[in-house]
Amino acid sequence: MSEVMDTERPPLGIRLMSALGKEPDWLAMTAEELVLLRDTVNRKRASRLARLILGFPDRAATIEWQEVALPGRRIKVRVSRPSTGREGADRAGLPLVLHVHGGGFVGTAVQSDWVNSHLAARLPAVVVSVEHRLLDAETPLSAAVDDGWDVLQHVVRHAAQWGVDPARTAVFGESTGAMVTALAAIRARDSGLPLRAQVLANAPADLTSTGFEHASMKRHADSPMLTMTQMRLFQRFAVPPGTDPRALSPLYADDLGGLAPALVLVPTIDPVADHGRCYAERLRAAGTPVRLTEYPGATHAFLSMPGVVPQAKAARAEIVEFLRDTMSNVRVVP
Repeated sequence: MSEVMDTERPPLGIRLMSALGKEPDWLAMTAEELVLLRDTVNRKRASRLARLILGFPDRAATIEWQEVALPGRRIKVRVSRPSTGREGADRAGLPLVLHVHGGGFVGTAVQSDWVNSHLAARLPAVVVSVEHRLLDAETPLSAAVDDGWDVLQHVVRHAAQWGVDPARTAVFGESTGAMVTALAAIRARDSGLPLRAQVLANAPADLTSTGFEHASMKRHADSPMLTMTQMRLFQRFAVPPGTDPRALSPLYADDLGGLAPALVLVPTIDPVADHGRCYAERLRAAGTPVRLTEYPGATHAFLSMPGVVPQAKAARAEIVEFLRDTMSNVRVVP
């Protein structure tokens, strides 16, 4: 790795947030404390003030909560659609983008309103963001993986009700959500559900013990938006005793061939940067079309923080272009 990469500094806004914030003692945190932290953080992320950091939604899109009834549970989804009267908004069978937000322990689909509303307005498309179950002592990562996959299947099966074209479906995830959508893409191939594209932003693709041995994990162990300590807590909850971690690590899937074309976005100041790089290499080696784009100076979760990370806007534009190119008959609306 070059010295330039080693000496990169996060954007000023991220440095200020880091200096003003207090890092919890992740490893000493009890399950009860984790739930309290989650509730507090998610209330803040859902507030209007948070939009100064998380970005303001595109006014050419409408956003609303809906609910998906699944066997044994109901999952909230946050749906972004092009506004009525917007060119292309009123036609039936818009493309579907199934989105899964990041966070792991904390997080809400609201934090992704900026990118999802812009995708909805500019493609145009229907973007369904899954409010998946979050990790704690009783909820492993497999719950979030099932939520993402089950909602995807449900919307595709009931495409007419959602106003989407099931033949033009893509999945898009950030951080933990990128892991969920990578696994969903594999399930989609195996079950015959057609996907046109997958977009994976700052994906933690390796929850085996080797996931902590990547150079980026050591180099950015104390990065502002994700630390190695958080990743160890993440692994502890995500992979309880008796779980085969490979089932939750897309990097170690047996077969990565025949998958939907992938766009892999890697912020360089990120402990899991090498996870994304290695996953892109494995996809390419398996014959799956892949585009890997690195964003120098960007931190983990950068796509959800356009107010403080300038690279987010370029990444959003790249996602729009990629989805336009991979889902035919999708035209970017100025």
